[in-house]
Amino acid sequence: MRIALASDHAGFALKEKIKTYLEENGYSYHDFGTFSQEPVDYPDLAYLAASAVQKGEYDRGILVCGTGIGVCIAANKLRGIRAAHCGESYSARCSREHNDANILTLGSRVTGAGLALEIVRVFLETPFEGGRHSLRLEKIQKLEEALS
Repeated sequence: MRIALASDHAGFALKEKIKTYLEENGYSYHDFGTFSQEPVDYPDLAYLAASAVQKGEYDRGILVCGTGIGVCIAANKLRGIRAAHCGESYSARCSREHNDANILTLGSRVTGAGLALEIVRVFLETPFEGGRHSLRLEKIQKLEEALS
């Protein structure tokens, strides 16, 4: 599984911990930035990683900002992206099982590192259930088509 990873300055420290987790668990990833705690605009970084997932260059993405909300909003502007902001592992599991979420967003200022890494684990290990959930995703795709 290939992971697209990005954060703004507020999410930088947590992103670095996520990188260590990914390395220790054998995941392939690309860090789209930012590479320091110097202020940057989260939509720019979210776009870089989300567009790589959208193009199929990466299987999933993980985006981090202060709350996780900004990067979630930005990523969800791209057609085919289903970014889920998760603050606990139950939502992470359901985002994959029911929604086939392809991007996880986290808030470094609201979710501790230990919990965040557990959320990442669940998000990456949980498969999409398909079945009745596939029909719902088709409806979301039709909404995207109608809006474009």
